[in-house]
Amino acid sequence: MRHRPLIACLLSCAAACIFPPAAPAAPIPARVFSDHMVLQRDMRAPVWGWAAPGETVTVSFKGQTVSATADSGGRWRVDLAPLPASAEPAQMRITGDRDTGGGGVVISDIVVGDVWLCSGQSNMEWQVSRSDNAAAEIAAADFPLIRHFEVSREPVTMEPKKTYDKWMVCSPATAGDFTGIGYYFARDIFRRHNVPVGLVNSSWGGTGIETWMSEHAILADRSFRITFYKWIEEITAYPERLAAYDRALANWKSDAAKAGAAGKKFAKQPPRPPESLYGQNKPARLFSAMIAPVIPCALKGAVWYQGEHNAGRPDGYGALLSAMLRDWRARWGQGDFPFVIMQLPNYKSGDASSIKWARLREEQERVAKTEPNTELVVMIDLGNPDDVHPTNKLEAGLRLARTVRARVYGEPIEHMGPAFARAEAEGAGMRVHFSHADGLHAKGGGPAPGFEIAGADREFVWAPARIEGATVYISSPKVAKPVAVRYAWRNAPETDLYNKAGLPAAPFRTDDW
Repeated sequence: MRHRPLIACLLSCAAACIFPPAAPAAPIPARVFSDHMVLQRDMRAPVWGWAAPGETVTVSFKGQTVSATADSGGRWRVDLAPLPASAEPAQMRITGDRDTGGGGVVISDIVVGDVWLCSGQSNMEWQVSRSDNAAAEIAAADFPLIRHFEVSREPVTMEPKKTYDKWMVCSPATAGDFTGIGYYFARDIFRRHNVPVGLVNSSWGGTGIETWMSEHAILADRSFRITFYKWIEEITAYPERLAAYDRALANWKSDAAKAGAAGKKFAKQPPRPPESLYGQNKPARLFSAMIAPVIPCALKGAVWYQGEHNAGRPDGYGALLSAMLRDWRARWGQGDFPFVIMQLPNYKSGDASSIKWARLREEQERVAKTEPNTELVVMIDLGNPDDVHPTNKLEAGLRLARTVRARVYGEPIEHMGPAFARAEAEGAGMRVHFSHADGLHAKGGGPAPGFEIAGADREFVWAPARIEGATVYISSPKVAKPVAVRYAWRNAPETDLYNKAGLPAAPFRTDDW
């Protein structure tokens, strides 16, 4: 592992943002511990931060008093015993035996409920203010027991950006800046279970999964390492690229000055600087800057909405997602906490026959089926084929809530749409059997669109589908002996198959071609 010392050095910038370089005069809690926070109920709740090495730090909250000694790096951690849900605001006091200020740190208006990590790219980041019916939804957003914490981006960009990095209480004045999917999810959970809900929003648009993975998770798998090694090559070549850019820029300025002096128009564009080495899409960068700072905050679970950036290279996405998920769970130390994947919706990327998004959806589904306590929310009908940012975040949030209500909170409700069970040849067609198919129907009233069948020649043709009970029969005169069937297997397919709960059938294929 000859690159290991270099990688550690490269990540030191992000690490410095997580571990303050100088010993503080008084204990400093991690940023997630601030006024208005939601603390996770019914489980051990870590509280951590930094102090002078060797300092004894004491945390007092709701009748508990726990102490710990800061290690040689100044980090301390205590664990509060499990607490029941409570909407009654409480204070947490953090003091140190070397505290020169005397009063320690007081964090006010803490409630105890359920905390959900919301991570991914732009569709998770997408705010209520940019979603459908925003004005009316914001005006009605008076839910002081729903709280939102947006993780800062400054550690990566080093540029001043709008950031909260503090807990915000849901009100008409603040709700517009909440993650849209997260807000509608939290609102439904709160209304049905009457428990405070906290959203820890760590998301960034246009980012690939590799940047949300830790260095360890990437380097642990031989097939992933190329990602890191390419970055190292960029770093090695960067000084020369920067020098070449400086020379090119100087020449451009000289040529522009000469043209100006001669009264000539100078239309040549200036050279572009080399890409930043520390941008948000470099491997492990956002893990270091936006996930590590909230570990090991006690969580009810996590929601992951990402994949658009990886859709152009779907092969292997499932392996990356599984590695990231396992690594996160190991670092949190809470066991297999609930992890919910928002499956990519329909989007017209490429021509009508393009299937890369379909393949990435399949990778997402594979992870949901193989990783424990992992769920999938099907949104194949909620996208905008012409816009990668669908604005119907309400329905997406409600579907997420339905899945969580059934699979995490144990409500006896249907949480998913018709799911492929098996297919068999029957006469000149194929019969597909579904689970979760009570009340199977085509919402439009006619034959269900979106089905394709193929024979041994592997040439798929569209075929009308006849619904019969919990099955669908598909046939076409163009395929005498079908051997494979697909449904919604396009980037932006036609879909119209639902169950009685109003949930859509999930895309599937029976072939592996």
